[in-house]
Amino acid sequence: MKSEDTPFVGGPLDGRVLPVLLGPTGHPPKTYRVPVPDAAGGPPTVLVYRRVQAGRSNRLGLHQGWKYEYDPEGKRAHGLKWPWSKAEAKTEAKADGQGEGEGKGKSDAPGDATPDPHADE
Repeated sequence: MKSEDTPFVGGPLDGRVLPVLLGPTGHPPKTYRVPVPDAAGGPPTVLVYRRVQAGRSNRLGLHQGWKYEYDPEGKRAHGLKWPWSKAEAKTEAKADGQGEGEGKGKSDAPGDATPDPHADE
């Protein structure tokens, strides 16, 4: 497999250049997770780095490679966003018992696909 020397920016790996394996498209992975073992023997801490463009050329605007920037929150990427997928905020609101149409006279019938008449306002 091919690998590419990729710089890391921010976090504990700041300034290091590590070889990263390339995928079938010739690009490094979008996220790079580095497990760091705990000194006390507990669960390892995972450092998360996100892939960003390293830069563009001035004259033609061509892509000049990748670098990884530290993501202190380390949230997982959601992957593909399909039009029929629900957002997390809506899912959490429904879990709390606050539906989308509660108190607005909106029908929650499964076959009701008619939009609200004032949805554009």
